[in-house]
Amino acid sequence: MSELVTGEAVALELRPARLPSRALAVLLDLVVAVAVYVAVTIALVASTSSLDGAAQTALTIAAFVLVLVGGPIAVETLSHGRSLGKMACGLRVVRDDGGPIRFRHALVRGLIGVIEILMTFGVIACIASLVSARGRRLGDVFAGTLVVRERVPFSSAGFIPPPPPWLAGRFSGLDLSAVPDELWLAVRQYLARTGQLDPRVGWAMAERLAADVAARTGAPVPREVPPPAYLAAVLQERQAREARRAFGGTAAGDGAAGAVPGAPVAPAAAAQSPAPFVPPTAPPPPPSPGDRPEVPRDVTPEGRPGTGFVPPA
Repeated sequence: MSELVTGEAVALELRPARLPSRALAVLLDLVVAVAVYVAVTIALVASTSSLDGAAQTALTIAAFVLVLVGGPIAVETLSHGRSLGKMACGLRVVRDDGGPIRFRHALVRGLIGVIEILMTFGVIACIASLVSARGRRLGDVFAGTLVVRERVPFSSAGFIPPPPPWLAGRFSGLDLSAVPDELWLAVRQYLARTGQLDPRVGWAMAERLAADVAARTGAPVPREVPPPAYLAAVLQERQAREARRAFGGTAAGDGAAGAVPGAPVAPAAAAQSPAPFVPPTAPPPPPSPGDRPEVPRDVTPEGRPGTGFVPPA
């Protein structure tokens, strides 16, 4: 991993290409360029057979310069640093500040590449790449470029390791309200990249971050707890509190929302047993004329008592 600083003071982390991948990319480019050069030479010889030897030699040299020198320069300029071999190997040529190359960068690389690759069969390029800390050949040094890897292996950069089991609930009483979000972000980034850091550098960063968190919580870091484990445990405690704050207010059940502790719970209407079914009774038959009750003679039809006087028949 190489850190480059752009003109806007932005640090870029790039993976410089090493000698094996660069040699394979150059070999593929040379195979394609030689094949094109042979095809162009055969076409020129067939079409200029009537010319003298000097003219044929001049055309052959021109074809050599255009195909083996101008071709790679044009391809790298138009593709922004990705020739056919580099595309196959997942490489790209960039500037020292991480930006795309232009024609002047490709021109310097191509002209110096004639000497250190074509004329010396790549010996100078191999030696320069082995000596350079970032694997650059002379063309890259003079042009101010760098060949980097575009396809990098997958890494679990976003995985945050959990704290040790013996620290579960150890920091549940800490006051984490005074820790700013920027410090939490720094802790998360450190824990996510702890496997990529140098052990001494990572330990120093963990001590500094743990001291900052402890200063804002008001409780010192326990001596028996390593700083990386302390940061992981405190971050897990904060995440647990956020989860309880977000999901802890939901009701436990539908029927217990308005219940009063100690009060008897009335049975639900749906749980009561239904009343027994009583079949409807038939209406009584109307009384017949002979079954009409006998009314006393001294009682009027309206139900008032009579006077005892009976009118003559």
